[in-house]
Amino acid sequence: MKSATPDAIVIGSGPNGLAAAITVARTGRSVVVYEAEDTIGGGARSAQLTLPGFLHDVCSSVYPMGVASQFFKTIPVEEFGLRWIFPEAALAHPFDDGTAIALTHSLEESSAQFGADQKAVRKLIGPVAESWHKLSDDILRPARLPRHPAILARFGIDAMFSAHSLAARTFKTAKARAVFAGIAAHSIMRLESPGSGAFGILLWAICHALGWPFAAGGSQAITSALAANLKKLGGEIVTNARVTSLSDLPQSSLVMCDLTPRQLLQIGGDLISTAERRKLEKYRYGPGVFKLDWSLDAPIPWAAPECRRAGTVHLGGSFEEIAEAERTAWSDAPAKRPFVLLTQPSLFDSTRAPAGKHVAWGYCHVPHGSSADMTERIEAQVERFAPGFRRHIIGRSVMSPADLEHGNANLIGGDISGGSFYSSRLLLGVTSRAYATSNPRIFLCSSSTPPGSGVHGLCGYFAAQFAIEKWFGGSRKIK
Repeated sequence: MKSATPDAIVIGSGPNGLAAAITVARTGRSVVVYEAEDTIGGGARSAQLTLPGFLHDVCSSVYPMGVASQFFKTIPVEEFGLRWIFPEAALAHPFDDGTAIALTHSLEESSAQFGADQKAVRKLIGPVAESWHKLSDDILRPARLPRHPAILARFGIDAMFSAHSLAARTFKTAKARAVFAGIAAHSIMRLESPGSGAFGILLWAICHALGWPFAAGGSQAITSALAANLKKLGGEIVTNARVTSLSDLPQSSLVMCDLTPRQLLQIGGDLISTAERRKLEKYRYGPGVFKLDWSLDAPIPWAAPECRRAGTVHLGGSFEEIAEAERTAWSDAPAKRPFVLLTQPSLFDSTRAPAGKHVAWGYCHVPHGSSADMTERIEAQVERFAPGFRRHIIGRSVMSPADLEHGNANLIGGDISGGSFYSSRLLLGVTSRAYATSNPRIFLCSSSTPPGSGVHGLCGYFAAQFAIEKWFGGSRKIK
């Protein structure tokens, strides 16, 4: 590790860690990022996981929260090589009758596909999509007095319901309820849980307000852009530098931890108070993920042509099937018919695979730390809506929850959210205080803190602002 003493040290080079480092560096202070692995990026990395020339996203793949992020808007990302690719349709949801619903940028075009629920879709999603830029200013940050209380209150009335009850009271048709279930399932909550409906509303609204893009050239482009910005500001990144004890770090440096609570406990030692240690020991993680990447000799042969327009495809059929799959992710045994989230970036980005070939990425939620092999069940769900899919597989990468955690220590038990929704909010809180620890110079800036999971950098961005004020007294303004 570096011998010089920097003003700030960031542990972890995921989007949140890099966002924290950039925010500190903008004040003119020196900052060093320590990354335990040999490549930076955490959940935003790309690699040739299957065959030479096939570029896969190691963890995250599609980025609605990236384009929604206030932090990313503060960076001239194009200058640093990041370009968003927006598929014609943000997502598609196929059904067993050979049809599919495709959500495009146009709410009018998309809602027209829902027949008797056309007006219901527009009533539920329209106000949020139309006021997204104001609403996001209040919800994509730690809790505080809202800047747009009327807009937030209107959203909050629906957001407090579970996805199950909200779909039942809003939609008449099975297809509308199913599409809503698939989007709400991104929350990795039981669809009967209060608040799960909020995720369905927000992510559906982003389809129309912004879109669900890919990063051109793979998710590593996001990390590369952030790293380039940090280096331009004078910051440094050191790889293969695993921090095993916070006591080894300079006592004069601010320390920002892009780590989940369990990791903070492991390296905190006596720098963390006994009371806080007892609290963090109660922190609970959520379901894990089982992930597949495929190299293909042709595009996925979807039965419904609408799926070929979409970057993301939700495979689960009905609301009831999706709800059951997500419910089992909180049990001891994984679903027999898992809800599969699939992306097909090479349809829209030719750099991902050799000419005429393609890549696809898919995962399902499984019980925390599950050792079950879900390969057959996931591929059966793809085959169900794309007959002949398996014939086109020429390479496959399989990642269990244990594999994911091995590649990224933040993904404990395969949990890609940094902890269960309720554990993070009950134990850490939803205000800026969630970033603080019992030690005045040590702060959390991971997805375990507000506003939560997603490749948006906002946890690091807001944590760093809070830490700068507390540790340095805010004596220099962020540029």
